[in-house]
Amino acid sequence: MNPNRPGAVQIGDQRVGVGERARVALPISRLVTGEWLKLGVEVVHGARPGPAVWLSGAIHGDELDGIEIIRELMAALDPGELSGTVVGVPVVNVFGFVSESRYLPDRRDLNRAFPGSPDGSMAARLAHVFMTEVVERCQVGVDFHCGSDDRANLPQLRANLDDPEVLRLARAFAAPLTIHNRPPEGSLRKAATAAGARTLVFEAGEAARFTETAIRAGVSGTRRLLKALGMIRDAPRRQGRTREARSTHWVRAPRSGICRIEVGLGDEVKRGGVLGHVFEILGEDAVQIRARRNGVVIGRRVNPIVYQGEAVVHLATPSE
Repeated sequence: MNPNRPGAVQIGDQRVGVGERARVALPISRLVTGEWLKLGVEVVHGARPGPAVWLSGAIHGDELDGIEIIRELMAALDPGELSGTVVGVPVVNVFGFVSESRYLPDRRDLNRAFPGSPDGSMAARLAHVFMTEVVERCQVGVDFHCGSDDRANLPQLRANLDDPEVLRLARAFAAPLTIHNRPPEGSLRKAATAAGARTLVFEAGEAARFTETAIRAGVSGTRRLLKALGMIRDAPRRQGRTREARSTHWVRAPRSGICRIEVGLGDEVKRGGVLGHVFEILGEDAVQIRARRNGVVIGRRVNPIVYQGEAVVHLATPSE
C-alpha cells in the first residue's frame, strides 16, 4: 500500500475502496472434514492518504487480550476520518484459537515459523499467507501477546529502540515499560522487520482470559501510536510514568513446592529483597526467593506449583 497514493487496496481477492471498511476471509487450509479454515481480516481504508498499519493478535491461540484490543480499536475507526489504512487480524493462529491452544495441531509454535513458506509445514503456510497478504502491504505493525505458561505480564512493549522511528512510536504508545531486545529467530517481528516494516510487540496480561488493565493499556497506547503517525486526530493522554529498559532476567524457584509470590506487577524491588517463598506441601519449612539485582517486576508466575529452577519472577532493569 503506497501511503502517498490514495486508491483502492486489495487483500486476497477483495478490493477495498477509499473511505470504506471491509472484511476479508483468506483461505488457510482445509479441515479434516473438508471445510476451509479461513483467516479473518478487517480493513479500514481511510478517505485520506497515510501509512498502512497492521494489528495482529492470537499468534498464540490462547492469548486473548489482543483479540479484544483489536476489536475495540477497529470498531472505533471511522474510514471517513482516517488517514491511511488499518488492517486488523484479531486471530492469526486460527487453529490454536479454535482448539484453545497456544500451538498449532502439529504442536509447532507459529511465532517461530515466520516468514514461512507456501509449501512447508502447517505453521509455515499460515505464516506465509500472513506475511504476503498483510505484512508486506504495511509499513508499521503492532503484534499483541499475553503472558504464557501460567504467567502474567505487566503491560510492556518489546521493540528495537536503536531505530529512531521505532523509538518515537514506542514513546508515543507510552506503555508502562518499553524493553529493547532482539526478536527471536522465526518470530513475526524479526521477519516483518526484515521485510521493511517497523514492528512493536505489546505484552500484557495472562493467557486464556481477558485482563482489563492489559486491554485498556493496549487500546490507549495503539491510539496514541496511530495519532503519532498522523492517522487519527484524538487519542487518550498517557497515564503515569513510562520507562525504558535494555536488560531483563528471570528469578527461578530455589526448590520445588508451593510458591507464594509476594510482589506485584510493576513493583520496584531491590537486590537481595524477598520476592516470595516456596513452601513444602506438609510442614512450615520455606525457602526465600530473593532478587539478584534491582529491578521492576514485569512478569510473575500465577500457578503456585513449581519445580526447582522454574521461572517465577521476571525483572527488568530500567535505564536511568
